[in-house]
Amino acid sequence: MALNDSTTNDQALLDAQRELWHHTFGYMKSMALKAALDLRIADAIHHHGGAATLPQIATRVALEPSKVPCLQRLMRVLTVTGVFTVLGHQPADDNGDGDEHVAAYGLTPASRLLVGSPSVSPFLALMLDTSFVSPFFGLGTWLQQGKLPPDQSLFEMAHGKKPWDLATRDPAFGSLFNEGMAADSGFIMDIVVRECADVFRRVGSLVDVAGGLGGAAQAISKAFPDVKCSVLDLPHIVADAPAGTDVKYIAGDMFQSIPAGNAIFLKWVLHDWGDAECVKILKNCRKAIPPREEGGKVIILDMVVGAGPPDLKHRETQVLFDLFIMFVNGIERNEQGWKKIIFDAGFSDYKIIPVLGVRSIIEVYP
Repeated sequence: MALNDSTTNDQALLDAQRELWHHTFGYMKSMALKAALDLRIADAIHHHGGAATLPQIATRVALEPSKVPCLQRLMRVLTVTGVFTVLGHQPADDNGDGDEHVAAYGLTPASRLLVGSPSVSPFLALMLDTSFVSPFFGLGTWLQQGKLPPDQSLFEMAHGKKPWDLATRDPAFGSLFNEGMAADSGFIMDIVVRECADVFRRVGSLVDVAGGLGGAAQAISKAFPDVKCSVLDLPHIVADAPAGTDVKYIAGDMFQSIPAGNAIFLKWVLHDWGDAECVKILKNCRKAIPPREEGGKVIILDMVVGAGPPDLKHRETQVLFDLFIMFVNGIERNEQGWKKIIFDAGFSDYKIIPVLGVRSIIEVYP
């Protein structure tokens, strides 16, 4: 074997090792982000006008002094991975380390979403909570099933109950869950009513199915005052609904029936269910709306795997979230998957509008 062949083979082995290491330590990105959320580092930088030195951040987050070098290493990961940025150097203040100049950290478009309004921090805190992360340590066991019930989800295997049941029984987790879902609604619906305004125009009435405390419906009602908005959810959820809004709350079960409306809205609902359950929900939606020529339609806000930009980060985020939602036996469908359940439910046509990042709006017509 020629020397250069040996070198090439060694380089290929080292590249392969690097690839495996990159996967192996990928979870450190998530844990670094979780630490940033726990310490409220973005708020600390924001407090200092969008540029803060390491000593300023350490003081603001009440860091143990001996851990400042560790914070620097954490910030290195968070800047290399694009959560924060290094703005350069500025004079040290009274909390400085004695150097004439120290690095200043700033916010990126990503970390700006962690402060102010809308903030996605509560949603990320939920996604990175131990209760959501720990089930994946048993993913291999769950896939093999063994003595587990075939329909038991990965979350149930770890915690003995479904996440929404845990949210009902555990007040702390319930608060985390509700705040996370509300934060996501607040963020995405601000964009929906701007980017997808035509979807809601000429809609006389809309029912937000499994709409929780009505964050999405309230955003639609505020942006389109002519649309009469209602929320359908289970009785114990409706019991906690806010008063004094223009949104009507209806206690019920989407698997039984859905109140009549010109449009039915399903935000991040169908990805929690298998095809048979989704077809049942969609059939109930079809019964609740008028014919297409009279403006009847179902509006779905969900992920369409493969829709949107072709870049690697976009595609990777979609398939990673699909693997994540599997922990409740959910699925993020590609267009063929959506087409199947839509047509199996008796609808005649649909249109995908991929303008919501990794998610899309799907208009479904009877």
